[in-house]
Amino acid sequence: MGTTVGNRSYAIIGGTSGMGFALAQQLVARGDRVLLGGRSREKADAAVQKLGPLATARTVDARERASIAAFFEGAGPLAGLFTPGSVNHSVSFREDTQAQAEAVFQAKFWGQYWAVHAALPHLAPDAAVVLMSGAASVRPIGAPAYAACNAAVEGLARALALELAPIRVNCVSPGTIDSELWRHKPAEVYDAVGKTWEKLTLNRRLGTVHEAAGAALFLLDNANMNGSTIYVDGGYTLR
Repeated sequence: MGTTVGNRSYAIIGGTSGMGFALAQQLVARGDRVLLGGRSREKADAAVQKLGPLATARTVDARERASIAAFFEGAGPLAGLFTPGSVNHSVSFREDTQAQAEAVFQAKFWGQYWAVHAALPHLAPDAAVVLMSGAASVRPIGAPAYAACNAAVEGLARALALELAPIRVNCVSPGTIDSELWRHKPAEVYDAVGKTWEKLTLNRRLGTVHEAAGAALFLLDNANMNGSTIYVDGGYTLR
């Protein structure tokens, strides 16, 4: 049986746009409260205005442990946490630099690692945590640092599920999503990404933020999901 929904509180670090905001919309629509975190105060305020009175937002820099700790102060008990860490890195191994490669892990792996650590005192005993990796974890196309980082996040979800039980920890692994990350790129880049993804997937299209958020919501709700990774990738990992 899944978790009883409505009138519960959730935190989303990276919840002011993209998949995080889409999940916030789904939670608020069913009567849950959401605490959103993002680096931009302007985007945080805009997100709350769109979501209504069930939403609050705080600025947070997921690269800074002190900022993450401050984000959770006074929060809880939280029924769930979603940490949709996102980074774009397409540099080959031979061309990579130490700064670039380590920045991928700082932004996506360590940000999620320390977010869960800081959230622990504020999570309900039956809470659920959903991390975010990416389908390059199992089907990389170049960019070894990026692929390795995504695989590390999935390994982290399994290890945390063992240590933190009965708190559940799972991971959502999307393919390329039609999100602000890509829509803010030059038109020729956006179009090229879409055409490439059509060739690589069974669904022949980009995923949507609401589809990815729906998978995260499932992992938050389903009490029998633990230590798993769901690939929301249109069949990319099967090709």
